[in-house]
Amino acid sequence: MTGKTCAGTVVRGLSKDFEPREVYLYHVVDNEWSMREYGAQAVVWQTAVNPIIALELLAEGSWHGSGVLGPEAFDPLPFLDKLREYGSPWEMREQ
Repeated sequence: MTGKTCAGTVVRGLSKDFEPREVYLYHVVDNEWSMREYGAQAVVWQTAVNPIIALELLAEGSWHGSGVLGPEAFDPLPFLDKLREYGSPWEMREQ
């Protein structure tokens, strides 16, 4: 299988200046790369890498808290940095 897949999300809210802001945060994975590096198709890899990174950040103490917390409760930068370390650089586009 060849080709690339893109996983992303549109985030709408207010900027630090309380102005409306919308960004598209995404990362593209090449199937040939993910098969070669991890033995998994790009879509499978993109699905699996997110909880792996979250667990690493919890285990090393970069993310912490108690109770049931959603992803928005955590600093996103350590997650995005780990995504790059795993070989999937992310990008952000202002809408």
